[in-house]
Amino acid sequence: MLTLPSIVERPAVPFLALRRNVALPFDDEIPEIMDELFSALRACHASPAGPVFFKHNIVDMPALEMDFGVPVDSPPPAAGPLEAGILPAGRYAEITYLGAYDDLVTVNGVLIAWALRAGLVFDSVRKSDGEHFASRLEIYHNGLEEEADPSNWKTTVSIKLKD
Repeated sequence: MLTLPSIVERPAVPFLALRRNVALPFDDEIPEIMDELFSALRACHASPAGPVFFKHNIVDMPALEMDFGVPVDSPPPAAGPLEAGILPAGRYAEITYLGAYDDLVTVNGVLIAWALRAGLVFDSVRKSDGEHFASRLEIYHNGLEEEADPSNWKTTVSIKLKD
């Protein structure tokens, strides 16, 4: 199930994340990345202040540079493998999906097609190594740990629009 795409205002949000270069499909890498993320958070005494997100920094399909992160109330300085950052405030094109993660490439495509038809412009720059996004997120509100039925997994795809 998909919600209708919409434009939302998002506040600036501090985060801590692991930056990784991955290629689709990277499902097999996620458990190890998440284990390393939460281990590093514990080591620096940081607690998540919201759901896990995957931030697509550079997209050159099938290659991606991504931040695997969590919002925090106020990040300590980046330590060890963690990157500290701020998800920028602003207007975002957004859609929410209930279902298995296998469909997220399609969900991203639905949001991007809607935005293009609506004449919206993403806050991104095309460079030789791919498209660089100011903030392109998949926000995982729940998952296997909280919900056994994949048809109830809730994911929001949110892409910052140019100001």
